[in-house]
Amino acid sequence: MQLGRKGWNNVVIFSMLLMIFFFNGLHTKLNSGPEEARVQSVLPDQSFILALEFPDQKIERIGTSWRAIALIDNAPLSQWQATTVNLVELINQWQNMQLSVAEEQPTFHNTTALTVATVWLAGEQLPWLYQLYRAPQGYYLLDKSNQRVLLLDQQTAQRLFPSFNFIHSEPKSNA
Repeated sequence: MQLGRKGWNNVVIFSMLLMIFFFNGLHTKLNSGPEEARVQSVLPDQSFILALEFPDQKIERIGTSWRAIALIDNAPLSQWQATTVNLVELINQWQNMQLSVAEEQPTFHNTTALTVATVWLAGEQLPWLYQLYRAPQGYYLLDKSNQRVLLLDQQTAQRLFPSFNFIHSEPKSNA
């Protein structure tokens, strides 16, 4: 079986395509080093927060500033002082926070979340839901939108959930 000029051209074209696909995928395999501790942003990159809601209060953007609204009737805005500076710092914490992803995915079937944060982002139809759970050494933050579990310590949890009372949520020791 002999190939004509058109046949050899087709063989060369398909060979080149195969080489392109092979080399295109090969560089990702060669450049990938050992996998480090995976650290990810809590919110998507370049996201823009429109509102942030906790069980006791809602923080929303009004023009270029922020305001906090108590969600529980006849209740103060908690011990955390919702000043303009604190609101901007809290929003910046949520937008810039990077946490490590839990290697073992814990199950949360029979556990109740300590507190919840709902984040409305610009360009998103549905809000992003984050639930805070207790971990053996710190806390878990369950991202319901992406089904990922992030690890955080108590100081970081207090920065993200400033109105939550971490003192009353500590387990009681039997002494």
